[in-house]
Amino acid sequence: MIMSWLITFYTIWQMVEMHEMVPGKRFDRYHELGQHAFGEKLGLWIVVPQQLIVEVGVNIVYMVTGGKSLKKIHDLLCTDCKEIRTSFWIMIFASVHFVLSHLPNFNSISGVSLAAAVMSLSYSTIAWGASVKKGVQPDVDYTFRATTSSGKVFNFMNALGDVAFAYAGHNVVLEIQATIPSTPEKPSKIPMWRGVVVAYIVVAICYFPVAFVCYYIFGNNVDDNILMSLEKPTWLIVMANSFVVIHVIGSYQIFAMPVFDMLETFLVKQMMFDPSFKLRFITRTSYVALTMFVGICIPFFGGLLGFFGGFAFAPTTYYLPCIMWLILKKPKKYGLSWSLNWFCIVVGVILTIVAPIGGFRTIIMSASDYKFFS
Repeated sequence: MIMSWLITFYTIWQMVEMHEMVPGKRFDRYHELGQHAFGEKLGLWIVVPQQLIVEVGVNIVYMVTGGKSLKKIHDLLCTDCKEIRTSFWIMIFASVHFVLSHLPNFNSISGVSLAAAVMSLSYSTIAWGASVKKGVQPDVDYTFRATTSSGKVFNFMNALGDVAFAYAGHNVVLEIQATIPSTPEKPSKIPMWRGVVVAYIVVAICYFPVAFVCYYIFGNNVDDNILMSLEKPTWLIVMANSFVVIHVIGSYQIFAMPVFDMLETFLVKQMMFDPSFKLRFITRTSYVALTMFVGICIPFFGGLLGFFGGFAFAPTTYYLPCIMWLILKKPKKYGLSWSLNWFCIVVGVILTIVAPIGGFRTIIMSASDYKFFS
């Protein structure tokens, strides 16, 4: 986890630095930087599919997370009520995005994204704090969850994908930096880098205590979503799950905005549709409906994290920035920069190969006793 934090911190710094590496030009989209590095056509084919998979994958996971957190709130507050299917809770969560998805740009969701960051820090603190309060469980077991050798290997692969999924800011960092004014005297990379440093400190404060403390408390019985393992104090766990809902509402929109931009640009420029409110409404509503439907069909939090973490997050966060840096900056061969980049590339490629295998196997195992639309 710490190595991944360091690697992705380094590669996001590269992204921020490359944003205005050509005088008088800004690479406001990930694919624009890819086109500059790999060529007009090849850059699109390398970057756009990966970026789309990341953003769509994150949105699907957020649909599942938001729906399950709403269900947890209901179950804690209304113990005698009739159980409501997870599918319905995902639909309820999606209803918010059918409205928010029509906001025009990143600036219009700045308040929502700030609330998401505060909520993330809050519920993470509650999660590990409540775990400490609960104390180490009497039957705690720190051995592997799987009993067979193959199960242990596949779970390890899936866990690598979980860790890779944790660092996703690279896929929207250039789009966010594009909203910051830039002059030769004060380039956008200065305030952007300050924001990234603060964000990564918050990420460390959120992730590390939750991962290490909660595993110490629960051992291999810990749930994929730690808040699902906690019940008391009821008011505090309800509050934490409410914070999760607010967080994923904001985060969903942050990752959906670039997808909306790509879809609408393609429909207008390639398919010759007229840019209109009708086109915007149908495109964005259909996208939210799609992520909702997939989330309802495969609400397997741990498997989705592992699969998307390796399949899409590893390329866009671990090694694509390094490859572009080597091509564009041309650091001295066998020098520190050259060696660091190749180390990140090797680690990222290994993750891309092994993590999706573990994640896909986890989804299959979870689906074996799952009743769809339950």
